[in-house]
Amino acid sequence: MGERHQATHLLAAVGRGEDGAADQLFGLVYADLRRVAAAYLQRERRGHTLQPTALVHEAYCRLVDAESLGFSDRHHFYAVAARAMRRILVDHARKRSAAKRGGGAGKVPLDRLPELPEERDAWLAALDDVLADLERLDPRQAQVVELRFFGGLTIEETAATLGVSHATVERDWKVARAWLARELGRFGPEAD
Repeated sequence: MGERHQATHLLAAVGRGEDGAADQLFGLVYADLRRVAAAYLQRERRGHTLQPTALVHEAYCRLVDAESLGFSDRHHFYAVAARAMRRILVDHARKRSAAKRGGGAGKVPLDRLPELPEERDAWLAALDDVLADLERLDPRQAQVVELRFFGGLTIEETAATLGVSHATVERDWKVARAWLARELGRFGPEAD
């Protein structure tokens, strides 16, 4: 059985509560989850207290402890895992920063993050807030941002995960980035 089919089979077994299935699944997906975690943490401030291994373990624990594990396939699992990692990082940033929503973050493009840790934490919290707004308006665009920006997935990987075309992901990525840039600009000082 191939790795993709094995992951899907194990996800179903975990959902049914079969003994040992969660441990087998973790062994199978660990390297991929660690790659996603490392991609998340590359965008974080220097000296971040979370390491990829800790992020993977905490996210995985949240996933297998969840009441409803109705993952349709491994792509769905990885998308939910990426979201769990994002939630952990945002929670961590919010704890570190007492700043109000977007406090001083200013306009920052998605490909350039603030250098100072305090500004990064505030910016990440603001991004999470506007990403939640985008999710209400267009859930797929929010997923594209989450997978591309936070998960470090390529256009092709994102398309496969979401089950859409390469062109759809490119279009969603372009529109979502423009929308997020505009919305993030509302919470900080106007850029020159």
